[in-house]
Amino acid sequence: MIFCRYGSGFNRRGLLPRLFILLLLVCGIPVLLFSQEEAGENLESVLSEAAGFLARRDFSSALELFNKLPPQDAEKTEILVMRASILNSAGKPAEAKKIANAVIAKEPENTDALMVLADSSAIEGKEKDRRVFLERVVKINPNHARALNDLANINLGNQNLRSAAGYFDRVLAVEPDNGEALVGRATVYRYSKESRKAEQLLNRAARLYPEWARPLQERARLYKGAGFLNDALEDIDAAIKVEPANSWIIVDRGLILMDMNRRQEALDEFKRATSIDPNVFIAYVYSAGLKDDMGDYAGAEQDYIKLTKLRPEYYFSFEGLGVLKMKNKQWAQARDAFLEAYKRAPKEYTYALLAAVNWMRAGKMTDPKQFLSQVLKTASRDSLEYTMLRLFYELSGDADATVKAESEKNIFTKARMIFYLACYYDIKGNQTLANKYYLLVQELNAMASVEWRINEWILAERGLGLRQKNEQ
Repeated sequence: MIFCRYGSGFNRRGLLPRLFILLLLVCGIPVLLFSQEEAGENLESVLSEAAGFLARRDFSSALELFNKLPPQDAEKTEILVMRASILNSAGKPAEAKKIANAVIAKEPENTDALMVLADSSAIEGKEKDRRVFLERVVKINPNHARALNDLANINLGNQNLRSAAGYFDRVLAVEPDNGEALVGRATVYRYSKESRKAEQLLNRAARLYPEWARPLQERARLYKGAGFLNDALEDIDAAIKVEPANSWIIVDRGLILMDMNRRQEALDEFKRATSIDPNVFIAYVYSAGLKDDMGDYAGAEQDYIKLTKLRPEYYFSFEGLGVLKMKNKQWAQARDAFLEAYKRAPKEYTYALLAAVNWMRAGKMTDPKQFLSQVLKTASRDSLEYTMLRLFYELSGDADATVKAESEKNIFTKARMIFYLACYYDIKGNQTLANKYYLLVQELNAMASVEWRINEWILAERGLGLRQKNEQ
């Protein structure tokens, strides 16, 4: 992101002073520039030294240099906004806002200061405020490329493709070579299934900016989606050469390798990504799933635990952890994991039922009664889920539950609820009926459900089922 008095956006006309080239390419920090005529020798020296610190992402040292400036330079609007921009990059949005607001108080239409406020809002997660500041910038300067690009990307993130396309098109109408807009518009085309138009824009961006990884990364995603995996891998490898420490590009390489069924190599890429940045959430998601599929349950469990700490709101990680604990017959730990999943997804009654099943196995059948009484208040009385929840709550009425489950028309729902019927009989000690229904779940073949997977483990452990017969 760039602030520039001579124009906004990533352009190729060589307008940036040399001391900021490294800053731009290495750090990608918002930068406000002014002509050399406006800077004294001391100011130029300080800024040159600051650029070195920023290239190393040493924000504290860069900020300290501003204290060396004489008051007549330090209070210049351009310097104040630059300082505020660096404060944002240093993760200090409150301090950045204080400076930017002081500038706005004197110069209400200073778009550079407004962009600082927009960036501060983004850091703080205040998307509504961010949009307001960006729209103010565009109202003052309808051709402000960075503000338009940011608005476009906000809409793109919300899957509002028409609005995103409109903003990107406005940028390209003024700056046809704007890299951010070229790649963004191509992404809209990709989402809209207009692959040829997307490829044309990405080809152009890659040609204009050979030292920028993003066009190559986006083109790799386009090729991956179209099934051209070798082309995708070639592009992603080229992107990694440009930005070898970009963990998100490395994750994309892992995803391409997954599609090529090169699963161990994909795992290695996800591990490489997390070694660069331990907080790359998505790498753990795919790593956990792969390890789970490949039978490395201990490794998958560690990834799921990491996920629960990184993003507690991501309830699928608690689901994965619960399933593995259940496989290991760690009933209490499985119960706790499913309770956490249900807490975050209270309409997913699967988690409530799995919590109840493991609760009963960890102790007495009546232990989850109070919990189930609360769950029943939220479920639709006409649903099969309600019937099954009530079965575990009352510990009776299995004949009625069986009739309803066996007559269910939706195969997916039928398979899931019959699994819980099997669990009910299993916990009650009627293994004959339990096995009958576990086998019926396999026959229904609703493989997308978490219940099906647990069911397969149970059948394998008991030496039952079609797959076990085929293996003998």
